[in-house]
Amino acid sequence: QVQLVESGGGSVQPGGSLRLSCAASASRSVINAMGWYRQAPGKQRELVARITSGGSTIYADSVKGRFAISRDSAKNTVYLQMNSLKPEDTAVYICNVVQQYYGSTWGQGTQVTVSS
Repeated sequence: QVQLVESGGGSVQPGGSLRLSCAASASRSVINAMGWYRQAPGKQRELVARITSGGSTIYADSVKGRFAISRDSAKNTVYLQMNSLKPEDTAVYICNVVQQYYGSTWGQGTQVTVSS
């Protein structure tokens, strides 16, 4: 039911930074968690980072120490700060929201390209 609006993708050089945003529209169902997945051509979608309504976070091993997920509950928005980007981070990054009752909702995705 919830609608997601993603922004912040783009092209950067290795070592650069990007900040992704995902804003969720109002919903009757409580949002339990928000996160970011990514999918590169020929690869399966994988979890990048996730944050629960209680503030607990999970990161993929490949991004620990480089990425940071945060949220602004007042704005129903989740952010992903990506630092020290590597070419292997190149993918479509997809916002995900998990709601009580309704389950998962997926965003359209935003392209992140890291190349020299």
